[in-house]
Amino acid sequence: MGVEPIPVGRGQGRSALLLLLAVAAAVMLSSPWLVTPVDASVSYDRKALIINGRRRILISGSIHYPRSTPEMWPDLIQKAKDGGLDVIQTYVFWNGHEPSPGQYYFGGNYDLVRFVKLVKQAGLYVHLRIGPYVCAEWNFGGFPVWLKYVPGISFRTDNEPFKAAMSKFTEKIVSVMKSEGLFESQGGPIILSQIENEYGPLEDYYGGGVAKNYASWAAHMAVGLNTGVPWVMCKQDDAPDPVINTCNGFYCDDFSPNKPYKPTMWTEAWTAWYTAFGGPVPERPVEDLAFAVARFIQKGGSFVNYYMYHGGTNFGRTAGGPFISTSYDYDAPIDEYGLLRKPKWGHLRDMHKAIKMCEPALVSADATVTKLGNYEQAHVFKSKSGACAAFLSNYNPKSSAIVTYNGKKYDIPPWSISILPDCKTAVFNTARVGAQTSQVKMSPVGKFSWTSFSEETNSLDDNSFTKNGLVEQISMTWDRTDYLWYTTSIDIGRNENFLKNGQNPVLTVMSAGHAMHVFINGQKAGTVYGGLDSPKLTYTGNVKLWAGSNKISILSVAVGLPNVGNHFETWNVGVLGPVTLEGLNEGRIDLTSQKWTYQIGLRGESLNLHTISGSSSVEWGGASINQPLTWYKAFFNAPAGNEPLALDMSSMGKGEAWINGQSIGRYWPAYKAYGSCGGCDYHGTYSEKKCQTKCGESSQKWYHVPRSWLNPTGNLVVVFEEWGGNPTGINLVKRTAI
Repeated sequence: MGVEPIPVGRGQGRSALLLLLAVAAAVMLSSPWLVTPVDASVSYDRKALIINGRRRILISGSIHYPRSTPEMWPDLIQKAKDGGLDVIQTYVFWNGHEPSPGQYYFGGNYDLVRFVKLVKQAGLYVHLRIGPYVCAEWNFGGFPVWLKYVPGISFRTDNEPFKAAMSKFTEKIVSVMKSEGLFESQGGPIILSQIENEYGPLEDYYGGGVAKNYASWAAHMAVGLNTGVPWVMCKQDDAPDPVINTCNGFYCDDFSPNKPYKPTMWTEAWTAWYTAFGGPVPERPVEDLAFAVARFIQKGGSFVNYYMYHGGTNFGRTAGGPFISTSYDYDAPIDEYGLLRKPKWGHLRDMHKAIKMCEPALVSADATVTKLGNYEQAHVFKSKSGACAAFLSNYNPKSSAIVTYNGKKYDIPPWSISILPDCKTAVFNTARVGAQTSQVKMSPVGKFSWTSFSEETNSLDDNSFTKNGLVEQISMTWDRTDYLWYTTSIDIGRNENFLKNGQNPVLTVMSAGHAMHVFINGQKAGTVYGGLDSPKLTYTGNVKLWAGSNKISILSVAVGLPNVGNHFETWNVGVLGPVTLEGLNEGRIDLTSQKWTYQIGLRGESLNLHTISGSSSVEWGGASINQPLTWYKAFFNAPAGNEPLALDMSSMGKGEAWINGQSIGRYWPAYKAYGSCGGCDYHGTYSEKKCQTKCGESSQKWYHVPRSWLNPTGNLVVVFEEWGGNPTGINLVKRTAI
């Protein structure tokens, strides 16, 4: 498991680790300064956060409460604790908590109070990242869409309407936490809070001085709420005192805070990267992740947070991007379904044990750095009380090295660090994985007997309206649905040449995103869609028209609102034009400014077909196959056992699925992953494109079905298919570790 001096065998090294762990545990249990979170107090100096007068090396992990179910939370938190974590970090999701102005929600998987209390019960701390901008690949970066339409608003800048809304929500969250006694200053588990999020890199876009004024205002607003715990701002080099600026990235060992009296903190150590529909699935070797963390600690870092430790699921329509997948697995130590990802979880756990054994030396002294070779160094920490810890590093990505330190030889693999908690025995090396390895298996447990209902392409209800010209989609839907129908008509004279020569006119539709289906007289003419890096799109195709009146219907589809960037208030979705028809006798005609009729959402949505009561409001027929705009439903019983469940949607195109009225998210297995996939070598600098998988396959074909959403019998599954798929290929599967 560890790297030993060359004369010592592997079995002896393991014994040394066990002995040192036992000694460390005895010291900790007998120490009068070891207290539970509820008895602590928090401050900081240049070395570390100080809890109850004691400097601490803290290991943290991100678990976002809305991305799992409340029933999963205790197990996730316990697995994090068993993995050696001290802190659970989470964002606070504004659009989940304030879906309408002044109307707050803290139920279901948005029960933040319950989540924080569960962390406390487990004996862990909480880092609460209030933001309230979160990015997080979350819909609209966590902002509620209604905020976009506040008069005079400009997001994330020195703008009074925005600051008023931001401060009101921040105060609300702080008030809720205070009322429940959840800040550490009240005996609760929250030891840190964050305001704003990765704003520093955007300051130039907002205009230097104005942006700096806003950042300063945000910091002082937060501090003025008197939570009694420190505040941080990530990627914010100009964070004013007493706010601590922190680092996010794949590596942060070159980071230093903006003042010499602030601790060095890493709020996002990326365990891999997110997946987008149409993109490959990134992975990050645990050897490199452990190397990055050990590098940070040996350079004086004292707080590390894994982003993500459990990524979870973007249930419903919470995924941002656009085009972020429903799975937010992130190659995290605990996978999307709540199972341990081995050996990642175990290897990091072993490293955390080794780092904790070094804590007395790490927090008491600065490192003495000794060069051991061209790529090799020793970072040695010695306290006045005699504690000693050494980190022996080899930055060569190709070759191992034998180094001499304190008269002993140590074999260090390439691109790795060995940890010596007593400056003698190497109990852990970042590249030598001794933890248990496992693989996951998805096993079918049942198919379904489907019925179907077809969505009409010209169905209008009392909410439809007609006006001249095109409208922006979100201004109409307020993101309560992914869908907006744009419908217009054109009269074709009998003398049009194309009716005789068969050269059908060309329809061109330009859209701000993200996908659209074009129908001519009720028949599908084509589908186009964008991607993560290019959400805008254009449909161009020959369309079959007849003499007389012709109906052009365009179903515009949103696939999550952007979660990163500047000036959110300016972002648009939908058909903004121009819309043209070319190939008529008069040449090219522009349809953009003529009368268009708009229908918000689908008929099936207005009828609540995804629910038990709503699904009984229409007559369902036999299951049609490969038909666009089709609803399917089936009933099933919960499989025996407690293994996590998922739907295998690989036979379908694109749409959304519900279990007993709750959305498991958008599905899009027809969008195959682009990019270059190949072998994955942990040696050398990692980036999100280094270790990609699933190229040429579905970006996501399995969709998590939480066990807690199921009844023993009579469960309703509803699927809305946009493109056309084969529902007989849908399987319920269970996920097991082998």
